[in-house]
Amino acid sequence: MDLNYTPEEQAFREEVQRFLKDELPSDISAKVKGGQRLTRDDHIRWQSALTKRGWLGVNWPTEHGGTGWAPVQRHIFEEECAAAGAPRIVAFGVNMVAPVIMKFGSPEQKAHYLPRILDLTDWWCQGYSEPGAGSDLASLKTRAVRDGDHYVVNGQKTWTTLGQHANWIFCLVRTDAKAAKPQEGISFLLIDMATPGITVRPIILLDGEHEVNEVFFDDVRVPVGNRIGEENQGWTYAKYLLTHERTNIAGVGLSKEALRHLKAIAHDQRKGGRPLIEDPIFRSRIAQVEIDLMALEMTNLRVLADVQAGGAPGAESSILKIKGTEIRQAITALTRKALGPYALPFQSEALDGGFNGEPIGPDYAAPVTAQYFNMRKLSIFGGSNEIQKNIIAKASLGL
Repeated sequence: MDLNYTPEEQAFREEVQRFLKDELPSDISAKVKGGQRLTRDDHIRWQSALTKRGWLGVNWPTEHGGTGWAPVQRHIFEEECAAAGAPRIVAFGVNMVAPVIMKFGSPEQKAHYLPRILDLTDWWCQGYSEPGAGSDLASLKTRAVRDGDHYVVNGQKTWTTLGQHANWIFCLVRTDAKAAKPQEGISFLLIDMATPGITVRPIILLDGEHEVNEVFFDDVRVPVGNRIGEENQGWTYAKYLLTHERTNIAGVGLSKEALRHLKAIAHDQRKGGRPLIEDPIFRSRIAQVEIDLMALEMTNLRVLADVQAGGAPGAESSILKIKGTEIRQAITALTRKALGPYALPFQSEALDGGFNGEPIGPDYAAPVTAQYFNMRKLSIFGGSNEIQKNIIAKASLGL
């Protein structure tokens, strides 16, 4: 395959750059580049700009209101967004549940839910993990018992990202407790978060962020019409969704921007009177991460080329997930090392807009430790890296 961009792809990159220059709010970009916390309104403002341009559904076909972009175009778009300091698109609606609805949903479900995702009427969250059922997702315990035209749902979900903002949640629930295999008794439900019996409780992370939540279901009545596909076939739909999620986690564009930031810090920080970037040991560590990132990008482009030619990612999505998360963790670890003692006193309040206190160390120091803490999760969510290695072994090696 040719890994060089075509003239048409280069022209597309320039179009994306112009759009970002004109439409990305400068205050939001400053927050992203400064590692500050984003509000719900920040996400809505940015995604509204994308909706207005018709660029929110970057992985959607045009028949559903999407861009119809080829995979390489999506790669370019994500890379330029990261370089410009644009927030990542909140993935749960547009990039996760929407592809499932498109492929497995009824015509009525497509007509109802898809437009509401594009016009930002609905904010979705994901109800997969449970206490005791994370990487071993098939052991989930949340039950859905049929009662006429409804399911009655009882149980608990955890690590529900941005659930405090959501008005809908897509859930895996157990509808057959006696199935021979645990994967065979699971269904996929779409649940209105305003339904009586749902309680959302915050989980505050090491970086002081309210990013995830616990969600409790107590006799929650869900219309049977909110089930995607067939009863007890939810595991098939869940695997399809996770393929999209894992490929997205690789985050090549985000890693490239983080690496640029690391180099800038290494030029600014000094060791023995010289810029840290001139220290041969530290420079070699940066070089190793950059080599790994270049290899990841080439692999990602090869996978995208195969998809563009009509293929579908299989174990490759697991490979991208493992290596992509390892690289992002390595970059945040090196950035923390580059700051030396300034990385130790973590000021959570400095990550909020309008902070008027006295920062400790350089302006760029405040978010570094928070980012280091937050990136620890990458090798776990979307299916832990250990599980991904098992998937690769089974799919590619027949083990």
